Amino acid sequence: MAEQKTNSLLTNSSLYQEFLAEREEIYRHKWLKSEEAGHDVGFETALVDWTLNHRTRWKKEYYKTQKGA
Repeated sequence: MAEQKTNSLLTNSSLYQEFLAEREEIYRHKWLKSEEAGHDVGFETALVDWTLNHRTRWKKEYYKTQKGA
């Protein structure tokens, strides 16, 4: 019972929801980069590229949509 409550708190936390949304964006970026390259670029390559080139803008938009929700 306590474990179930802990899992529920974790999955409902805003921090965890943000993590899931960010991870989804990184996987989307990986797919796009892999399509452009014609081969799988790998998660780490996509993660670094997304973090350096897109994360700041994505976070601003994410927080803006969360405040409006």
